[in-house]
Amino acid sequence: MVDYLEKQKINMLFCVGGDGTMRAAETINREAMARNVKISVVGIPKTIDNDLNLIEKSFGFDTAIEKTVEALRSAHVEAKGAYNGIGLVKIMGRLSGYIAATATLAQGDVNFVLIPEVPFDLDGENGFLISLEKRMKTRGHAVILAAEGAGQELMQKDAEKQKTDASGNVRLHDIGLFLKNAIEKHFQTISQEINLKYIEPSYLIRSVPANASDSIYCSSLGQYSVHAAMAGKTGLLVALRKEDYVHLPLSAVISGRRIDPQGNVWLRVLESTGQPAEMRN
Repeated sequence: MVDYLEKQKINMLFCVGGDGTMRAAETINREAMARNVKISVVGIPKTIDNDLNLIEKSFGFDTAIEKTVEALRSAHVEAKGAYNGIGLVKIMGRLSGYIAATATLAQGDVNFVLIPEVPFDLDGENGFLISLEKRMKTRGHAVILAAEGAGQELMQKDAEKQKTDASGNVRLHDIGLFLKNAIEKHFQTISQEINLKYIEPSYLIRSVPANASDSIYCSSLGQYSVHAAMAGKTGLLVALRKEDYVHLPLSAVISGRRIDPQGNVWLRVLESTGQPAEMRN
């Protein structure tokens, strides 16, 4: 990469992406500095999972929440409009459940949130299925929101190693279809009728035009990143932090941002949903 940049006489490189992109950007910057090559490497956060450290949010995150809420409202209407209705929604979130958690706080009608950071058991007295069964007996409907990376350990067969894609990311098992089948099988076993609607709006969420807030944020990130590169700065990410646009070292943002199961966001989710703090046996 550095050979190519030198050959093409490129002295400013803007890397737009998430955790993997910023790892690559830091590697390129480190090599350029080792060669004493004058190239500014500047990162711009673009990760739908919002999983870069130290930043308030990635651009596109507000729009993603807005569209996720629309899907949750539809799931809630479907669940309440049918006898023993269950609305199951699967959205993005490979290793981080920020979209699921934030959309839940924004919407208020979600009863179970499943995210990668909080493991759960499917079966057993304290497992998810019994918790859902109790909810259905008392309220007659439920809305479930699952991040795509949730419950992966439940679908691993005989410690089988998961395959990876060309970028080295683990190819995830489909938690949405897995839960749909498991829920239907469980209620058939106990001879209880349910009406389950499964919604997967991931690509609708990814592809919609940015809302006004994200448009302003994206434009500002672009302007500040160009200012940084023109000033000769390198090895940094331009981001919003505590209402100010700042320069953060690439090495500081790439360790992966996760929801803390004991932190404020998740505790508020538990209060909003009323789900058990732990669904483990």
